[in-house]
Amino acid sequence: MKRIALVPAAGMGRRMGASINKQYLLLAGKPILAHTLELLQRAEFIDEIYPVVPAEEIDYCRSNVVEKYGIDKVRQIVAGGAERQNSVLNALRAMQAAADDIILIHDGVRPFVPLAALQRSVEIACEYDGALLAVPAKDTIKVVRDAFAVATPPRETLWLAQTPQTFRYSVIRVAHELAEAEGFIGTDDASLLERLGKKAHVVIGDYRNIKITTPEDLILAEAFYKAVNSAI
Repeated sequence: MKRIALVPAAGMGRRMGASINKQYLLLAGKPILAHTLELLQRAEFIDEIYPVVPAEEIDYCRSNVVEKYGIDKVRQIVAGGAERQNSVLNALRAMQAAADDIILIHDGVRPFVPLAALQRSVEIACEYDGALLAVPAKDTIKVVRDAFAVATPPRETLWLAQTPQTFRYSVIRVAHELAEAEGFIGTDDASLLERLGKKAHVVIGDYRNIKITTPEDLILAEAFYKAVNSAI
């Protein structure tokens, strides 16, 4: 049984307002994507890595991230699709995986996920339909319609989904193929299982496991990076 990391990094990063895509912005002098791939490279329990980037960036990613930082677990850099969901399916189709192989789908701009959480997600995915990293919501959440708050869901039932989201290859491949055939676009990979009556088991994540999407996120990421490295 192989453990394969599938790393979507094909987003355009419009909310970042930068001249390059967010995965190549520098965090402590190194592209964000490089930090994420290095973390997966260090994880002894991960066998292969499949980054997914825009087709026109494959050569750039290979030269300036994969080869430059020695990420030798990368088996193929896959061309992304129109949406994140299309990018994930492209990689699922491209990889050589057996039905029981474990697939960790992890955002390329989440460089701070703890290795222990990665490993726990693999263990849980071996037992259940899937594993979903998440943290409890800290704030009160409002349902808003036409600019008015109309409901307040119980906070104890609300969790913030993170990645990785981890599944057996056969389970997530079928979920993605059916979603594409039926024209369904989900907000994350676990939602594709939910519509089939399957459930992803929640694994406690970490509030530092942020997705770097906006300029404010990058400032926070720099602070996290300094805090982690000053403690070493």
